[in-house]
Amino acid sequence: RGEFAASRQVPLGPRGERLLDVIAAAGGTRQPVHQTMVQVSRSGSSAAMALDAIIADPAQNIRLAPADVVTLLHQPYSFIALGAVARSAEIPFEGRDISLAQALARVGGLRDNQANIRGVFIFRLEDPSALSPDARGNVALTGDGRIPVVYRLDLADARGFFVAQDFMIRDSDVVYVSTAPGAELREFLSTITSLAFSAIAIGNTIAPDQSGGN
Repeated sequence: RGEFAASRQVPLGPRGERLLDVIAAAGGTRQPVHQTMVQVSRSGSSAAMALDAIIADPAQNIRLAPADVVTLLHQPYSFIALGAVARSAEIPFEGRDISLAQALARVGGLRDNQANIRGVFIFRLEDPSALSPDARGNVALTGDGRIPVVYRLDLADARGFFVAQDFMIRDSDVVYVSTAPGAELREFLSTITSLAFSAIAIGNTIAPDQSGGN
């Protein structure tokens, strides 16, 4: 079902065909591979994974069972850029491999006469496991079990440019570049931390393996 080139029933052999074999037998996906999610429904429960992740990891190419339902879902990725950037917009991107540096380049970079390079922020609903217990604190979870987090990058420090190449943007992130200098920036930080979660300096408290993708 879904974004198959030709949705149909696929007969299974005694051992069961593997997931990618069944997708190929149904003509593959009509959408780009990096924008396709694969959902498998079995016995009343469902699980989903990105098609490119299944291709990259043979362990995820599971054998299917009779009565399994495989659905291909189109899931384009995008982030929103706001503030002192050359172009405020929702920006689509390919798959999940785009760094903060690339994201800023795609919106034309920072506005030279307005941007405060000490205040580059990424607003994200984060999985609680991505943060240490001390960083999580007692912040209430959202309805889907995630934590609102604000990551902050200081580009006045030359090391920040290397960090920006390693910090990976995720689907639905909001990238905001502050225009506020000095005391106004501190007031802005106070405002966002009261609304969401304590601002985290990228590269300091975030775990190394959580600086990109899910």
